[in-house]
Amino acid sequence: MSSSTKKFKTEVQHLLDLMIHSLYSNKDIFLRELIANAADAIDKARFISLTEKDISRDWAIKLTVDKDKKFIRVSDNGIGMTENEVIDNIGTIAKSGTKAFLKALDEKKQSEADVPELIGQFGVGFYSSFMVAEKVEILTKRAGSDESAVFWTSDGKESYKIEGAEKDGQGTDVTVFLKDDAEIYMENWKISEIIRKYSDFIAYPITLPYEKVEKEGEGAEKKSVEIRTLNSQKAIWLKKLSEISEDEHESFFSHLSHAGGKPAKAIQISAEGTSEFKALIYIPETAPFNMFMPDFQKKGLQLYVRRVFITDECKDLVPDYLRFLAGVADSSDLPLNVSRELLQDNSRIRQMQKVITRKVLSELKTMQEKEPEKYAKFFSEFGKILKEGIHMDYENKEKIKDLVMYETMNGESGKLIGLQEYVDAMPPEQKDIYYITGENRQAVENSSALEIFRSRGFDVLFMTDPIDEWVMPSMGQFAKFQFKSATKGDIELDEKSKKESEKIIAQAAKEHKKLLELIQKELDTDVKEVRFTNRLTDSACCLVGDEHAMSAHMERLFKAMKQEVPVSKRILELNPKHPLVSSMQKLFDADKADPELGKYAHLLYDQALLTEGSPVPDPLTFARNVADLMVRAAK
Repeated sequence: MSSSTKKFKTEVQHLLDLMIHSLYSNKDIFLRELIANAADAIDKARFISLTEKDISRDWAIKLTVDKDKKFIRVSDNGIGMTENEVIDNIGTIAKSGTKAFLKALDEKKQSEADVPELIGQFGVGFYSSFMVAEKVEILTKRAGSDESAVFWTSDGKESYKIEGAEKDGQGTDVTVFLKDDAEIYMENWKISEIIRKYSDFIAYPITLPYEKVEKEGEGAEKKSVEIRTLNSQKAIWLKKLSEISEDEHESFFSHLSHAGGKPAKAIQISAEGTSEFKALIYIPETAPFNMFMPDFQKKGLQLYVRRVFITDECKDLVPDYLRFLAGVADSSDLPLNVSRELLQDNSRIRQMQKVITRKVLSELKTMQEKEPEKYAKFFSEFGKILKEGIHMDYENKEKIKDLVMYETMNGESGKLIGLQEYVDAMPPEQKDIYYITGENRQAVENSSALEIFRSRGFDVLFMTDPIDEWVMPSMGQFAKFQFKSATKGDIELDEKSKKESEKIIAQAAKEHKKLLELIQKELDTDVKEVRFTNRLTDSACCLVGDEHAMSAHMERLFKAMKQEVPVSKRILELNPKHPLVSSMQKLFDADKADPELGKYAHLLYDQALLTEGSPVPDPLTFARNVADLMVRAAK
């Protein structure tokens, strides 16, 4: 391989400039990331060593310090890299989350304390070494490959140099030549402190030479070097939950998630029978920034077989709607040489998923009942994801419905309640669970479709997550009550109210028959039908859909995603008691051809669109019609 100099991609240059010239206080994070990368490399080599004989198996991460040359080196005997892999992983954004990382920094305007967590979440850990480095060198050789070793070096500015090299054995050496203000990272006590905090649970020994000075007779000194292992390498998931300290949980959670913060809850599973395994699973306190960025997010738990690492992304251990979990599952009965490609077809993995899912949902229910404030915080972070399970997981759908929470019309802003709490508060005459969907509380709270429910003392669920529209067709019922949209179909009333309402509507339909026909004709291209309703008590009109039609909110979501929306006309409902109806009737009786009647018909339709949060089709005409109406009223 000939020597060549290559330029970093633009995004990487931006990131390196940020690392080099920033003033982030927690620079310790660079060592955590380099060690995590080394552990990942050994994990991969350890896996392929199950089937390939020419792979070194004496796994270790070795730290070396040279105070004269001012460097710290992190060496592993893991998988190593070829030339192309070095270019892909170090020189471009293809394998890192650089672009997303920079976007998150810009959007969230992160404080210094937040940056280390972002570094881990977005897979840009190697670049963090430039916070402390004058120069970084990489010497790497791919395990089991006939290609020569690769040497990479850069000062973190515009370019890097890459060339062929010689190296004894597989793996990677990362040498960080330290800046003057970062010389503390050559001190053994500082290195040990970082390892204990961030890397104590790494499964491989992390070693560091310690120089010992022993006094001999007559003041003479004898120097020797002792190789110390800095991490405990404890399989924390094999300990009893009561024996694990809060600090140990935080450290292990940080190791698993490559993020800061604390776990909200630790769940331990010890399963026996058809599938024997142990698991330690964490529910995070806060959602990572890449939760809705699938290209930059690992999903699933780490899978071990009898403490041998298999994969750090076993998606089939948890359903997708629990992808926020972090943890480890260690199987006793999976074959040790199980292939990553075969995992999804393994019946034992599916059985493990069932056990894990049931346990996690049970623990969430316990949290909801016994720690409501803690659960409300969890749901505000992960509720959007958890709701997906209602549609995806038929077996556990009822358990998930027990866990979902919503704001309601009668509740204060920001307060969430569960479906059982809603049902328990329903008045005896209420026969259905009512809901309305929209972009936010303000948008749905002002809907005229809610007037009938307010007048009767009913409550309405406010469903303001985009996922709600997708989930609702799968909801079915809860506690034998059907879910019914407040903006679709007819409203069921008790028998007495129903008879009174039908009488008023029938009388209004007869009295204003010709007027309704005129309005229908004017709006024929926009609405399916114009009719009177019992839904309104104060407003003049509203738009509703057929019971199984797409809601206006769903239409807006599809349009925002540039998706084609099938044309579906809705129903314009009028309040038979509103003075506007009688005023239009007087105008109609005086002159059936009065052009103002057409303007009023379109104003009714536009008003109904605005109150539900939809845009009017012709804002200019709407403004002119309102102005004309104001002029007429002033005369």
